[in-house]
Amino acid sequence: MANSPSGDSMTDRIVRVLESFSDDRTTQTATDIARRAGLPASTAHRIVNDLIAAGLLERDEENRVHLGMRLWELALRGSSALRLRQAALPHMEQVQMLIREHTQLAVLEHDEALFLERLSHPDAGANITRVAGRLPVHASSSGLVLLAYAHPDVRERVLSTPLRAVSKETVTDPSALRTLLTSIRRRGFVVAPGSIEAVSTGVAVPVRDRGEVVAALSVVLPRETATEPAIDALTTAARRIEKSLHDSR
Repeated sequence: MANSPSGDSMTDRIVRVLESFSDDRTTQTATDIARRAGLPASTAHRIVNDLIAAGLLERDEENRVHLGMRLWELALRGSSALRLRQAALPHMEQVQMLIREHTQLAVLEHDEALFLERLSHPDAGANITRVAGRLPVHASSSGLVLLAYAHPDVRERVLSTPLRAVSKETVTDPSALRTLLTSIRRRGFVVAPGSIEAVSTGVAVPVRDRGEVVAALSVVLPRETATEPAIDALTTAARRIEKSLHDSR
């Protein structure tokens, strides 16, 4: 791809256009996209029109732009995330039937916990997680599990950067976080009260494929709820997911 005068490639610019969309900003004008992507208006309009022609973006009756169905279709083809989600979903449903709160599946992506699936009971407590949403890897229970089992280089990179406090109880001291990650590897699960929201407790376990931790399975409980039933349910479900992944190869 040819570079712009500023040195970024066409691929860089396309990615910036697509990344200008978010959970809270699903439709935009081309002018909005230009501003958020940091592109000249003429460049953004040209890229938007090309992506609309390819079906990756779509335009509504009010001339506002949103992500296209073809982008979703292409993202799922041959996706390892899709295979993982399909293997996990039946067992997540069993956890959800027992716990009746929030059951979630997350993977490590660019040093963040990326959530592939979430099941929630209508009367479940607070939870800010969204499907395709991200949380800091050092704060969420899923992220803590993923970080605990990540490659040592990943752990050191995360621990060497400033750790943002999501709540008053988020562990942000590198030494304390190192101790917590060691405990997770020893125990095989984490209980993280208040690390995201003061009223909630996250509980998470690792999910392995061929011995490697590829995901975290978690539940979000009201703060006062006993965690032992959730730990048991998650551990059982994780083993069954691992068997499903093995059988699907």
